[in-house]
Amino acid sequence: MTTLAALGDWVDRYERAWRSNDAGQAADLFTEDAAYRWHPWDTPEQGARGRDDIVEQWLGEPDDPSSWTMEFEPLAMNGDLGVARGITRYAAADGRPARTFHNVWLVRLTDDGRCSDFVEYFMEEPAVRG
Repeated sequence: MTTLAALGDWVDRYERAWRSNDAGQAADLFTEDAAYRWHPWDTPEQGARGRDDIVEQWLGEPDDPSSWTMEFEPLAMNGDLGVARGITRYAAADGRPARTFHNVWLVRLTDDGRCSDFVEYFMEEPAVRG
C-alpha cells in the first residue's frame, strides 16, 4: 500500500525529471515494465510500454524547461492507485499562443515509489477572447 505522501513525492520527481530532460531521472520514475498512456482511451500497447520506451518517447520531443509551469496536488490513494490533479501552463513562444491544460493523472505506484501504470486525462483551456 502506498500513501498520499508517496504520490506527492512521485509528482515532485516527475516535475524535476521533465524539467531536466534527463533520461536517468525519467527512468527512475518507472518500473521496467511500466505502461504510460497519454490518453485515457489508449490501451497499454498504444502508449509507451516499458521504461526504455517511456524515456525514449518522453525525451523524443523535449519541452524547453523555461516554456512551462506545472501545479499539481495529490488528491487520493486507493491501494496502489493514486490520483493527482493539476494545471500545466505553456508560455507563448515562436508565434504560438500561450496554452493551459487541466490534468488528472492516474498513477499506479509500487512500494518503492515507482510508477507501473500511468494514464493522463487532460483538457485544454479555451483561449480568452476579448
